[in-house]
Amino acid sequence: MKNYILSIATVFCLFFFVSSSFAQDSTTVALLDKAVILSEKGANDSTAAALTTATTALETEAKSSTGSLKEKLLNKVGDLKSMIPLASAGTLQKGLLGKAVNAIKMLMGANKISSLLGKGESGLLGNAASLTSSLGLIKAGSSVLGKESGSQLSGLLGEATKAVGSLNSNGITGKLAAKASSQSLGSIVKLVGSAL
Repeated sequence: MKNYILSIATVFCLFFFVSSSFAQDSTTVALLDKAVILSEKGANDSTAAALTTATTALETEAKSSTGSLKEKLLNKVGDLKSMIPLASAGTLQKGLLGKAVNAIKMLMGANKISSLLGKGESGLLGNAASLTSSLGLIKAGSSVLGKESGSQLSGLLGEATKAVGSLNSNGITGKLAAKASSQSLGSIVKLVGSAL
């Protein structure tokens, strides 16, 4: 009975951790998107305020991550911080913030995948939703890539999305999905890291 209660508590804690991780990711992305929208409207002070909040959230998230792209993500935080005074003064070049945010989305997604890959098979099994969300972030920001890299990434995203769908399966199906997806996911992380 004690083991059963302990198992339920463990599952609940894992669910809470994954849910809060999703919430943190989506909140940061929403803040970044809000800053881009405000910038496009020419709302200088509001853009600067949104950008300040977004960079704080992103920096906190990046510092606590364990992925291989953590440093690249922190460098992008520095780039965003340097845009705050420009946004406030109304001298931020049109489109520049959007490109930076797209690159950050890709790095966030790839870094999250890298973190899960670092845990081996156990990092992948049962994490289909988290991986799908990360792949979605990468796809959302992929317009910053050149034609060749974008085409290569598109193929890898297709492969990974198919394989990731079976990661919540039990037994041999899940293990086969973990093996299949780890290769394409690793290639995606490598491509994003080299392109950005």
